[in-house]
Amino acid sequence: MYVVTGGAGFIGSNVLAALEARGMGPLVICDRLRDGVKWKNVAKRELYDVLHPDGLFEFLGAHRTMLKGVIHMAAISATTEFDADKVIDNNFRLSTALWRFCADAEVPLIYASSAATYGDGARGFDDSTAFEHLATLRPLNPYGWSKHLFDRWVMRGLADGMPHPPQWAGLKFFNVYGPNEAHKGLMKSVVAQIFPTAKNGGTAKLFKSHHPDYEDGGQLRDFIWVGDCVDVMMWLLDNPGINGVFNCGTGEARSFKDLATAVYTALGKAPKVEYIPTPDEIRDKYQYFTQASMAKLSEAGYSRPFTSLETGVERYVTEHLDTDAPFV
Repeated sequence: MYVVTGGAGFIGSNVLAALEARGMGPLVICDRLRDGVKWKNVAKRELYDVLHPDGLFEFLGAHRTMLKGVIHMAAISATTEFDADKVIDNNFRLSTALWRFCADAEVPLIYASSAATYGDGARGFDDSTAFEHLATLRPLNPYGWSKHLFDRWVMRGLADGMPHPPQWAGLKFFNVYGPNEAHKGLMKSVVAQIFPTAKNGGTAKLFKSHHPDYEDGGQLRDFIWVGDCVDVMMWLLDNPGINGVFNCGTGEARSFKDLATAVYTALGKAPKVEYIPTPDEIRDKYQYFTQASMAKLSEAGYSRPFTSLETGVERYVTEHLDTDAPFV
């Protein structure tokens, strides 16, 4: 049995589909479905159970001998959520409790960290877990801080002899895009946000640059196709001796202008883009460059190539967004 927390969310539901395709059931999700479209992300899956977070640990305790792994994707992932108490309860304390359970029950744990731990990127994007390096990182928002706090908690605990799961791995996801993100609203990838406008022949809006080193639309991100993130997690499950915190990006930064162009190109249309001011409330926290250092994952043995931006966007548009069945 595999339990995927945040299993009806974006990355979690894609992980769930991959587990099912491999015949790695029974499958259980833990999530808050509420009254939106989130349930559609898992509507095609055969599920053993659907848990509300309040019942997670009771279920885990009752089924501990059946568990083959916990994949912990659940979090408040909005970078615009500034209720730090709420973020810590959901992102940090839940993670520490899962770690302790998996250590005691001897169950592998894969968890979501984030590239938001790197803050403005001034100190680079090296996924070293040396205490001295981790201490230099300065996340820009409560979400990034909560993920960084857990990474540091793990590394300090291991150094102090804290019990740990038989396999554990944290993934610092960069800018992930792909199917099953319709429920995310303003937190959807720029691909999903641009698509309706591009489909209707309209003009996409991107943020102006307020940095002298970057032209409008020239802000750079490490955009990664969600299928590549899932492949990394399946590789980890196939290699139970691999432990650690790893970046999960492509290692290649691309511009938002490139991204918008790829959406229009996938639809067979000429790009149409205008630039609007970055909102004041996020302007001083805006990242102009992210690019994952992927050497650590490669040195651990991962060798599968990452999907190019143009190929990933084309797949997303033609196989999902521009169809009557956009969900995985």
